[in-house]
Amino acid sequence: MGTTRENGSLYTNIANKIATIEFGHPASNSFVAELLDRLTAEFDKLSENTQVSVIVLKSEGDRAFCAGASFDELMAVANLDEGKVFFSGFANVINAMRKCKKVIIGRVQGKTVGGGVGLAAACDYVYASEAASIRLSELTIGIAPLVIAPAVERKIGTAAISELSLAPTEWKNAYWAKEKGLFSKVFDDINELDKELDFHAQKLADYNPEALEEWKSVLWQGTDHWNALLIDRAAITGRLVLSQFTRNALSKFKK
Repeated sequence: MGTTRENGSLYTNIANKIATIEFGHPASNSFVAELLDRLTAEFDKLSENTQVSVIVLKSEGDRAFCAGASFDELMAVANLDEGKVFFSGFANVINAMRKCKKVIIGRVQGKTVGGGVGLAAACDYVYASEAASIRLSELTIGIAPLVIAPAVERKIGTAAISELSLAPTEWKNAYWAKEKGLFSKVFDDINELDKELDFHAQKLADYNPEALEEWKSVLWQGTDHWNALLIDRAAITGRLVLSQFTRNALSKFKK
């Protein structure tokens, strides 16, 4: 059963040095601003927790992993400041994941759109199911995947992000995402996926936490400027979301 809470849900369970964060929202695990803020705070907190070596990020249910930004909140954006604040939510989560001292393993069990692709890209290692098709549909609603682009491009390169984003109605399957480097492993059986993920997470959690932390910081070298970059991108997206094109597109989608 998924959550019915309008602001979504976020639970963390810590066992054997592994922290499992599970987020959920009744609208296909999409993100409202409050949920993004809570997720950012959770990564910041776990980063400093000496009882944790590895983080697993997953979402509720057996369908969509994440449908990106909440349509209702996108429609509610009334001015530039509100737009910037809303899209800064994704910027803050990606920056928190990037700076988090712990290795983050993503569990992507189903379709993933927009900001959800950004979340997957900000993980250090990703287990996905065959059902985990991806799409960057931002252009169809008059915006662009500006905030998440650095994270996605870091994983799959400019050519693949161009292909993905410029065919915004087209789903790319999980094997495409694996071939391009977004997913590390793809399974056709979800039980097998969970078994392998648990085994791998436990192995990582038994390694020297200092070595993991030092290695993670090396893997993310050259991204310090993202603090400012992603917030600047959020401001641009906030402006685009106020366009008449976006207003019309969102109201059509709502119908």
